[in-house]
Amino acid sequence: MSSQISLNEYNSFKEFLEQHCGLMLGDNKHYLVSSRLTGLLEEFNVPTVGDLIQKIVGRPEPRLRERVIEAMTTNETFWFRDAFPFDILQSTIFPELESKVGGIKVWSSACSSGQEAYSISMATEEYRTKNPGKMRGDVRIVGTDISAGIVKAAQKGCYDNLAMTRGLSPERKQKFFQQAGECWQVNANIKARASFREMNLLQSYSLLGKFDIVFCRNVLIYFSPENKRDILERIRQTLSPRGFLFLGASESLSNYSDAFEMIRCNPGVLYRLK
Repeated sequence: MSSQISLNEYNSFKEFLEQHCGLMLGDNKHYLVSSRLTGLLEEFNVPTVGDLIQKIVGRPEPRLRERVIEAMTTNETFWFRDAFPFDILQSTIFPELESKVGGIKVWSSACSSGQEAYSISMATEEYRTKNPGKMRGDVRIVGTDISAGIVKAAQKGCYDNLAMTRGLSPERKQKFFQQAGECWQVNANIKARASFREMNLLQSYSLLGKFDIVFCRNVLIYFSPENKRDILERIRQTLSPRGFLFLGASESLSNYSDAFEMIRCNPGVLYRLK
């Protein structure tokens, strides 16, 4: 089976990916495409990545389209990634919002396999334990991702030993998980705060409702400048007045939105709706 692809095949695939999920590939990502798609050759009974691309850019069956997007959008994810957003939740944001009627609503966009959403839930549990009776309502977390398979994995909330080593302290592992055969299952009280659904960030957010906090981390870097502006504008519309936005450590709002004020947190940066 061949994993090499021609320039024309690569360019056709780039157009498909941007059209269907907004993701931008650079001009020299042939290896990335080949390595991500090679694993699908046997599943779809095609001999080469070039043949697979031809099927993709023609009229792909829904299952093929889903698996290709899943292969290309599955990125690294960790528990409590970068640490500071979860520290800020407990030190600053939860104390400010703890008396909010109806509780606090959080959106974990591009949630991958659920580690970010469940980390938010664990941070919530820790805050409630340290501050009994202070939080008037609970925290509700909505996780979304473009990949149906990844969303199913997040809903299951069961992680292998390798996943459990990535950013999770032994103390949190013992406190918030139960071993279930070959995987570790997130505890029911942590899981109950989070719900997950399949969603493309280029589509409408209207059914999600309003949020007090949005996590949109390590995903904007994959979009064109036009799509970044569009996504940030629609995130603005989903936020409650003076709502909070977390971006990835290497991401910035510069040139894409002037609707937020930047708050330096040392470490890290937080954005707040003006």
